[in-house]
Amino acid sequence: MSLKIFKSYTKSTRGTVLIDRKKLWKGKSLKSLTHGQHSTGGRNNLGRITSRRRGAGHKHKFRVIDFYRKKDDLKAKVERIEYDPNRSAFVALIKYEDGIMSYILTPNKIKIGDEIVSGRNKEIKIGNCMQLSDIPTGTDIHNIELSPKGGAKLVRSAGASAQILGTDDNYCIIKLNSGEIRKIINTARATIGSVSNNDHKNIKIGKAGRNRWKGKRPSVRGVAMNPVDHPHGGGEGKTSGGRHPVSPQGQSAKGLKTRKNIMTNKYIISRRKKRK
Repeated sequence: MSLKIFKSYTKSTRGTVLIDRKKLWKGKSLKSLTHGQHSTGGRNNLGRITSRRRGAGHKHKFRVIDFYRKKDDLKAKVERIEYDPNRSAFVALIKYEDGIMSYILTPNKIKIGDEIVSGRNKEIKIGNCMQLSDIPTGTDIHNIELSPKGGAKLVRSAGASAQILGTDDNYCIIKLNSGEIRKIINTARATIGSVSNNDHKNIKIGKAGRNRWKGKRPSVRGVAMNPVDHPHGGGEGKTSGGRHPVSPQGQSAKGLKTRKNIMTNKYIISRRKKRK
């Protein structure tokens, strides 16, 4: 997809850069694969704000994406490519030979009318889904499972891809977009190619209102608040907080480890039971 740059008729359009979605499907999403979605506004079941800086956002439907690709040895044809407001990548509506339709994340460089398939020992072709053990070293992949039949969890955002570096016994060594190297069992599945909408990183929203449409509210510094609202608030004139940086709840914001080691806790509990 190409980028859309606006003439500077107003202050907001002067710096705006968006994705040109002219070639995408202009109709509605498939009704059987969509359902309504409510915005929480960052509030829990008691109506209290638990996630800050979230607003209502524009109304939109949720598309049910097939992250499993379980229909093996059945060819599927790409019917159309659509915009999805819930994710950075585009989604493709595919139709299998038996008439079943589903949404998948659109791989880069795939076109309407292309055929894709999932299963063992298939062609190394963009959009095909197979086990990591069937994919040769050096291939770009996305939509990666962490465990067999667990559904894709890694490399799902726009323009992302991972690379297979090699194998180690029953595991596959994969280099992620971040540079992290992970070992994943080779019976887990992945899709060939990278994710679509590679230009997503070049978007410039141009105005604050576009973020409000997405449900993002402004971020306010703690030192600009009153003492009742934040531990950094208050003071005469401009102050820098007077203490180490903390969250509104008073928890350290600079490197405090909050993870609980489950195995250690189980070991302590088992030791206590033995003493009794």
